[in-house]
Amino acid sequence: MAALRVIVSPPSPSGGRRVRIDGTILGLAHNLRDVVEFLRRAGLEGLDEVEVAQSPMVEWRGGGPDAWAGPSGE
Repeated sequence: MAALRVIVSPPSPSGGRRVRIDGTILGLAHNLRDVVEFLRRAGLEGLDEVEVAQSPMVEWRGGGPDAWAGPSGE
């Protein structure tokens, strides 16, 4: 079975980051807990925030798991 590819987009101007698995949009996350919840709903049970933040399956674009504010910094 091929590994899933999780993409967390850069923060949007209004804040939050779009989360996708293999091209399917899961939602707009406003924090790491949201990403964990989206992955749980997609069937990836049992992951905590630390595991998601460090997982090689997650590609963080435009900042790591601590970057949530939009470009204006709000």
